[in-house]
Amino acid sequence: MVDKLKASADYRGLFEKAFNKGPTMETIGQALASYQRTLNAADSPFDRWYFGKQKTAISEAAQRGFALFTGKAACSSCHVIGDKSALFTDQKRHNTGVGYAESMQKSPEKQRVQVAPGVFVDVDSEHLKGVNTEKPGDLGYYEISQNPADRWAYKTPSLRNVALSAPYMHNGSLPNLAEVVKFYNQGGVANENLSPLLKPLGLSDREIADLVAFLEALSGGNISTLVSDAFAAPVGDSGVTAGPMPDPGKGR
Repeated sequence: MVDKLKASADYRGLFEKAFNKGPTMETIGQALASYQRTLNAADSPFDRWYFGKQKTAISEAAQRGFALFTGKAACSSCHVIGDKSALFTDQKRHNTGVGYAESMQKSPEKQRVQVAPGVFVDVDSEHLKGVNTEKPGDLGYYEISQNPADRWAYKTPSLRNVALSAPYMHNGSLPNLAEVVKFYNQGGVANENLSPLLKPLGLSDREIADLVAFLEALSGGNISTLVSDAFAAPVGDSGVTAGPMPDPGKGR
């Protein structure tokens, strides 16, 4: 990547102007981080309701979901909501059992395979032999710290724009938000390092749906801008540029 950017006419002089030196592992990382910091996800329906005090900004189902999020379901123990801001993360690492299940348990009889964006099919594991490569080791933060207590611990992600980022968990093992809530409803996957914050929640089907409604209210008000910017960027090395995004308010 470093050699490629050094040879690219499109980037000539830009790294030098921004960082006073050319593309390196460090400056490429800084450039990526600077871009990611522009991907703000504010002005969601939740923000307008919770901070802006607009009583009808979110649905009654989403309001019930918020009560669950901060109460019975205890989601806010890790996905923190403050008085003046809400990053929806405690910036800490927790073991939910997802990594443990991936590493230690037997493969299920059927595995969910994504065949197109948002389209999944369940396939017999027997039919996938020879297709799947061997799973790499996945021990979470332990791979950095070498502390056995950090096995299968992963950093709490923000939940802003979460409705737009399926599939879920660090390994993409859960296809939709309802399955994520069901996973936490069962208390994660038991293992010796499971976070003490996780326990069976006893949520009803309606409560699961209400939590999903709340999570869907966390999408920022600038989604169309972010998406159109992404689609306008060149794709790979082909020089092909994606067309404009369709107006979601118009029929196809």
